[in-house]
Amino acid sequence: MKNRLKAPRPAEVKIADDFWSPYISRVRDIMIPYQWKILNDQVEHAAPSHCIENFRIAAGESEGEYYGAVFQDTDLAKWLEAVAYSLALRPDEELERLADSAIDLIGRAQQEDGYLDTYYTIKEPGMRWTNLREGHELYTAGHLIEAAVAYYQATGKQKFLRIMCRTADLIDEVFGKEEGKIDGFPGHPEIELALIRLYHVTDEPRYLKLAKYFVDARCGSPNCFDREAKSPGFHHIFPEFEHLGYNNAQAHLPVRKQKTADGHAVRAVYLYAAMADLGCECDDPSLLEACRTLYDNITNRQMFLTGSIGAAADGECFTCDYDLPNNYNYSETCASIGLAMFSLRMLQIERDGKYADTVERALYNTVLSGMALSGKEFFYVNPQEAVPEHLRTNRTLRHVLPKRRPWLGVACCPPNIARTLMSLGQYIYGADEETVYIQMFISNEVQFTFGRKRVTIAMETAYPYGDTVVIRVKNPDNARFKLAIRKPGWSKDISITQNGREQKTRLEKGFCFVEEQILDQSVIQIGLDMKPMLVQAHPRVRQNVGKAAIVRGPLVYCLEETDNGDNLGAIVISGNAELNLEYLPDLFDGVMTITANARRIREDVWEDRLYQQCTEDETISCRIRAIPYCLWNNRGTGEMLIWIHRR
Repeated sequence: MKNRLKAPRPAEVKIADDFWSPYISRVRDIMIPYQWKILNDQVEHAAPSHCIENFRIAAGESEGEYYGAVFQDTDLAKWLEAVAYSLALRPDEELERLADSAIDLIGRAQQEDGYLDTYYTIKEPGMRWTNLREGHELYTAGHLIEAAVAYYQATGKQKFLRIMCRTADLIDEVFGKEEGKIDGFPGHPEIELALIRLYHVTDEPRYLKLAKYFVDARCGSPNCFDREAKSPGFHHIFPEFEHLGYNNAQAHLPVRKQKTADGHAVRAVYLYAAMADLGCECDDPSLLEACRTLYDNITNRQMFLTGSIGAAADGECFTCDYDLPNNYNYSETCASIGLAMFSLRMLQIERDGKYADTVERALYNTVLSGMALSGKEFFYVNPQEAVPEHLRTNRTLRHVLPKRRPWLGVACCPPNIARTLMSLGQYIYGADEETVYIQMFISNEVQFTFGRKRVTIAMETAYPYGDTVVIRVKNPDNARFKLAIRKPGWSKDISITQNGREQKTRLEKGFCFVEEQILDQSVIQIGLDMKPMLVQAHPRVRQNVGKAAIVRGPLVYCLEETDNGDNLGAIVISGNAELNLEYLPDLFDGVMTITANARRIREDVWEDRLYQQCTEDETISCRIRAIPYCLWNNRGTGEMLIWIHRR
């Protein structure tokens, strides 16, 4: 690929990290087996899935009606992708046998011409490709293709890959501008990403060409969604979204003319990720320029502090600049995963550390908040503020849950978390012919090759609670390479030494380039400024005017009722309050909390009045404790608050 950093495959990065390894183990040992039971409807008190049963019915091995969302097949696809990464990290014969049986079932459910989608096979067999806006056929195929690529790379087995190549070949036969083909594109992007991955493992140029077609075809004239809506037998699968404009499906403007992130947040960032891939792969500067513009709009005007996106529940969408509500925001977990995917691609292409800052903010906060520490409960929506009584009684907040659920009626997020955490290694490094880029600070070991010379890098750190990173280099053949170390945007200072000597570095686009040759047995130590701070939002974020949030390094902190009592909105903190670190080894198996002195608005002077005249002395002193946002709601149901009133 042209001018792009290459990430090691996830399995090539041996992660052994105090913060992340427990999450990875939780996915491998708890989430993957649990989700398999969910897919087979073997967990009581969890929302039914019917996913495996749908495949059995489509294969003619069972009788019954289709059940679930139109894209229910993708739950199995993402589960298989997570399994693939797990097997690559640690072989497991029983898990591989289980995955192979699921792949066999997928193969039996595939139609003779390569078509694969249980919803249309079972429920609407005569309506293939007639509702591209809502039918999710191409989205579903995309996730199955991504899973097949990952499984082939992990195991070397080609069966799943061959199955999905047949599906991709059918899609290539059906779609395009040639006479007799459907000139259209999916309402939910995903197939574009998948086809590019498929191209990389097969070297089949048709797949890359097809991915480019789907991106370039968006917002054609006349719009394909207009045509299909006029076709006989057309009906809406999601009537509740009928009022939404074409921006919800990223079909309001040609992609190169889009200046602001609009519409369904997940669809948007999946599309932007594909645009970045194609912009690099096809040497298309117009696509990359659009990606830069859209990224800047998201991160400077439409991203929550926690790295989540999508302000509105209606349409699960972006709204407008600076509209970032706290208690009714949507912030779907999948959207933050998509933002990390998009940002990683831009990081690899642009070599700019700001993209790594966004990856980190999304992964450490919203992605992790989407799962409980038990590995068996999940959020779809990730609020910035929660008052359980309001969530139970206010129907306008019905999309926000007061606690995580064992499963979700629309369950795209749990298996998406699983595949993301099992592939975490791809985010840590990037490399070209002469430089290794340290993008994230996670304890691990990895090898790189320069020419024919191998270099081993071992990273040790207690990050994000510790502020020091140690890198040990084995370079026995004296390979000549450079090391570029990210200076996070939140760190005012960074110190870098090699073998105890302070290093001269060149700062370029958020990376510190070590000027000295990296010799065998070199020890490089990085010191980061991780002093906790109070941050404020742009004054046009009306919901947060006069408020502050506690941030340390990549972690956003929150207050919970368990530590601070109820009515957290009555707490007021000084803008120059001293923030103190306190590590609690027995809480969450070890967590760095932050404490501070604050004030609390008194309630005892109100008696039974709803309103009264302002008085000068209406607060009392209190002590507050904040925990990382990703850990909230793991100690029972209670209030949570990120943005604290400031005086």
